[in-house]
Amino acid sequence: MNKNRSNTRFITEVAVFSALAYLLDLAANFLSLKIWPQGGSVSIAMVPVFIMAYRWGIKGGLLSGFLLGLLQFILGFAQIYTIIQGIIDYFIAFTVVGFAGVFAGPIQRALVKGEKSKWMVYSLLGAFIGSALRYVCHVVSGIVFFGEYAPKGQPVTVYSLLYNGTFMLPSFILSAIIVILVLSAMPKKSFLQEH
Repeated sequence: MNKNRSNTRFITEVAVFSALAYLLDLAANFLSLKIWPQGGSVSIAMVPVFIMAYRWGIKGGLLSGFLLGLLQFILGFAQIYTIIQGIIDYFIAFTVVGFAGVFAGPIQRALVKGEKSKWMVYSLLGAFIGSALRYVCHVVSGIVFFGEYAPKGQPVTVYSLLYNGTFMLPSFILSAIIVILVLSAMPKKSFLQEH
């Protein structure tokens, strides 16, 4: 594949998958019934970011995650209390999900060779790393900006770890399962492209 076609495909996929991630997150926010008063929801919005990270590597994942955060930030559904908190909870938190792409090479090779257990393990590891990095961002934001909501006598760090864990752990589990299902169904030839 020539460089121009590859760049066009990359830009197109980033745009489509970022928009899909935003729509999935939007649906999750409507369905969350405001269980998390300071923000958060169980969402599968990370799935398109993981797919981009596994198809295009870290650059595809980081860019898709960044655009997801940007869409949330500018379209008015984000819960932003200060500009720094907004940057941490949206731009940084969703961008770092793209670091799942650190396993893009091993996943692609295992998919093409038909080594199912290998690509599944790498996919789960990538999803775990991306989710864990996002979780760390939310925890830091919770400690710095939302400490006043901690119940009396509970350390702010414990409050932030628990609060953010209640939506991040289910989001990771659901996203990891869906990524495995999507990768199982994808044509393996799609991973043979030149990047």
